[in-house]
Amino acid sequence: MAKAVLDGLTLEYETFGDQAKPAILLIMGLGSQLIQWPEKLCQNLADHGHFVIRYDNRDVGLSTKMDNIKSPNFTWAIIRHQLGLKPKLPYTLMDMAKDAIGLLDFLKIPQAHFVGVSMGGMIAQLMAIHFPQRALSLTSIMSTTGNPKLPRAKPEATAALTNKASKDASIEEIVLNNMQGWKAIMSPGYPISDEVLKEKCHAAVKRSYYPAGIFRHLLASICTPDRRKQLQKLTIPALVIHGTDDPLIPIECGKDTANNIPQSEFHAIEGMAHDLPEEFLPKLCELIGSLTRRLA
Repeated sequence: MAKAVLDGLTLEYETFGDQAKPAILLIMGLGSQLIQWPEKLCQNLADHGHFVIRYDNRDVGLSTKMDNIKSPNFTWAIIRHQLGLKPKLPYTLMDMAKDAIGLLDFLKIPQAHFVGVSMGGMIAQLMAIHFPQRALSLTSIMSTTGNPKLPRAKPEATAALTNKASKDASIEEIVLNNMQGWKAIMSPGYPISDEVLKEKCHAAVKRSYYPAGIFRHLLASICTPDRRKQLQKLTIPALVIHGTDDPLIPIECGKDTANNIPQSEFHAIEGMAHDLPEEFLPKLCELIGSLTRRLA
């Protein structure tokens, strides 16, 4: 892995494949590190003729932590947003979209296929909207448009997102807490053993545990304006993928995303929730690869 030095921060990143090949930029979701992108998926896409980049967003993993920014009162910021007033945020998803463009600049990559999951899908959408000259295509996975009329997350999924271990919790307690969070949003028909889940959670906590970044990611996500009118103006090919059993961002959100992007294909994956089970990786590679190969 390596660090990209940008204006005011650094982003940890890892690449797969030949840099001379068309680039795929993988953008992860809220509070999630680059290791949440399965290595099998990254390597498969690289083996099929792509230069694949996965990275840690700001405030997560091994990228810069925004400790120097004072965070506002969470509830008051949300109320201001709901009233149509602009809340003062530590940073926005647009700032994070600019981070991703900065990473491409650092790597001297003029264009890439943008692939984002959850909050990463929102960032990918903003990149395609505001930097269309850099986008070869857009793939939005288990994400949404910001349409306030869409169905909300199930209470247990919201609780999993916001629940965190106490300040004096041991590593073991943090890992167990994170396991419970994942269990609330994982695909019910494709469970993994507690042993495997614990191993994954332990690896993530050992690499970086930073709940303050999750709070700021959540603020940026909730307070991002509705993107539908901007998405309707996109002229790049797009792919929208969503699981039928997603408890955090319901499938109606994916349908709304596809309905608002003119050149988009919508694919519902039966039984997938708000995770990337190994059983679905071949399908995801097939869908993404089918889109990128058409543009080669």
